[in-house]
Amino acid sequence: MPQNPTPAPSADGRTERGRQTREKIADALLSLLDEGVVQFPAERVAERAGVSRRLVFHHFQDMAQLTDTAVTRRLDQLLAQIRPLPTDGPRNVRVAALAEQRGRILEWLTPTRLAMLRMEAPSDRVQQAVRLMLDLGRTRVSEIFALELDRLPEARRTDLLNALDAATTWSTWHHWRSAGLDVDAARRTMATAIHALLAATDHPEALPDGAPGTGNE
Repeated sequence: MPQNPTPAPSADGRTERGRQTREKIADALLSLLDEGVVQFPAERVAERAGVSRRLVFHHFQDMAQLTDTAVTRRLDQLLAQIRPLPTDGPRNVRVAALAEQRGRILEWLTPTRLAMLRMEAPSDRVQQAVRLMLDLGRTRVSEIFALELDRLPEARRTDLLNALDAATTWSTWHHWRSAGLDVDAARRTMATAIHALLAATDHPEALPDGAPGTGNE
């Protein structure tokens, strides 16, 4: 009686294994970035991923495409880390919660953001992911401090939201860290800046005529 032949691997199985291998290679590059490595030849990435150099270039056209894929993966991981924060209750609680979450995520994101600055031509996919990240960050700030922002006329509200957004983005965080602040000091500085900006909403009538955004300048 003839033996049944071993079934050939299904296309779905090969596709899944290919996806897992690509993710493993991208994660290897990200792990090097997290360790502060700024030059990552294919051989080093392959060694970290536990695959051959040939397999790296089987899945990626070149190192630029691999870097692009890894950066996009890291931004997706960042979005998955964002958890709801309080949108009512004492201001100091909301400020502390935002500063803690932003500081932790921005510090974790720093190696990838620095790698992005070295990219000559980020792909549309990377640029869209960054735009989504920035838009989400601004929206979250507007929700967390809606109690304060809603006290202001529309123009002043927009100005204050712009300032709060800038104080809680990676560029500002990186400035503080590059200036020598450790993580805790940078987090406290962020909270101080947020409190100072929101203080204007306690007495909005005290803002001088002709302040930016009033339409009287």
